[in-house]
Amino acid sequence: MTAFILNMPPVAKLTDEQFYQLCQANRDLRLEMTAQGELIIMPPTGGETGKRNSDINLDLALWNRQNKLGIVFDSSTGFILPNGAKRSPDAAWIPTDKWDALTSEQKQKFLPLCPDFVIELRSPTDKLKTLQDKMQEYIENGTRLGWLINPQDKQVEIYRQDREVEVLNSPNSLSGENVLPGFILNLELIW
Repeated sequence: MTAFILNMPPVAKLTDEQFYQLCQANRDLRLEMTAQGELIIMPPTGGETGKRNSDINLDLALWNRQNKLGIVFDSSTGFILPNGAKRSPDAAWIPTDKWDALTSEQKQKFLPLCPDFVIELRSPTDKLKTLQDKMQEYIENGTRLGWLINPQDKQVEIYRQDREVEVLNSPNSLSGENVLPGFILNLELIW
């Protein structure tokens, strides 16, 4: 099953708070909203994608626990990007100073910022172009490094500020570069 997009007329445009409440009232659904106000309803992932997501988040969280440089978020965390889109990457990271700058209330709801690092993991039902557009949106809103991991084609697209997208075929690992110093994701668990 692929994602379903519900076009919202301008009179039905949801505020950030209304979207948050909609998500809270429908916890079994994975919801996102584009900057144009389209509501995206995504199906749950299957077992293989869920396992891959779990492995990715475990590795990122362990690196972060050892280095204490920031905060790691899983796919159920909502971010309100500067362009107004509400997104939930499969994995995300922000530096500690960004987290500390948020109020207690902001930390309880969808975070009003763009992560410095994001990962999107393509599931069998995801359209590649949709994920590529989403990755570009993250970069345009402040993400410094992003990985689009495509297990079906054994490819990774690396997104960086002010650079062309780099495509790697069947890489064994990925480096967090200067955004996540010392972080290496072993892709043998993914392929």
